[in-house]
Amino acid sequence: MKLTIAKVDEVLFKGEAESLFCTGGMGDLTILPHHAPLATPLKKGVLKIVDSEGKEIIIPVESGILEVAHNEATVIL
Repeated sequence: MKLTIAKVDEVLFKGEAESLFCTGGMGDLTILPHHAPLATPLKKGVLKIVDSEGKEIIIPVESGILEVAHNEATVIL
């Protein structure tokens, strides 16, 4: 899936990802390719990304929003 993680002033990650783990408004979420459409606030914790090469990337989160649609996930922190 295409994944973009951005702050107002910078892009932290943009590329293909195998999975995204985060803590949403109702608990822990794992987003995989072709996930059903979803929009949720994010709680304090971490984003754990597994990129297309299998590398794990960790990004700390204070709060944010996750939107998933059409095999694309966008996180705004």
